[in-house]
Amino acid sequence: MRYYIDTEFMESPGRLELISIGIVAEDGREFYAEAHFNENNANDWVRANVLPSLTVDARARMLHADIRETIRAFISTDKPEFWGYYADYDWVVFCWLFGPMVCLPKGWPMYCRDLKQELDRLGNPKVPFKADHEHHALSDAKWIKRAHEWLSQPAPRGEGRPG
Repeated sequence: MRYYIDTEFMESPGRLELISIGIVAEDGREFYAEAHFNENNANDWVRANVLPSLTVDARARMLHADIRETIRAFISTDKPEFWGYYADYDWVVFCWLFGPMVCLPKGWPMYCRDLKQELDRLGNPKVPFKADHEHHALSDAKWIKRAHEWLSQPAPRGEGRPG
């Protein structure tokens, strides 16, 4: 089963702080959580682009341990294949919910497939749609799923997209 992931986070040298995570399963199920985080650590870009997109009241944000266990239940016994977009930092933030990478649940890969790398490999075809709400982790995860499905279908004649 494929899972499409996106996170929003704050970064500084040597530190990534999870803000939110969205996951969409290949079968359409969705998971979204906002983490407890220190808004004082947000830079101007995060304040302008991410914080306004948050949808959960700050009092209802989740502890990392609760997010981890909810994700574990969401994926259940599936042998997952994870996909992201420019996914390097998303993958690190995701894995850190479980501790060291060797603590990922049994059967889970220690890598995430990257839609951007796949687009590069195919000559960078232009995805003909955007996320409904950019910089909202669940909306972006839905876009990754939709873009992957679009890219995986044979190209109609004359479209010029590799199929």
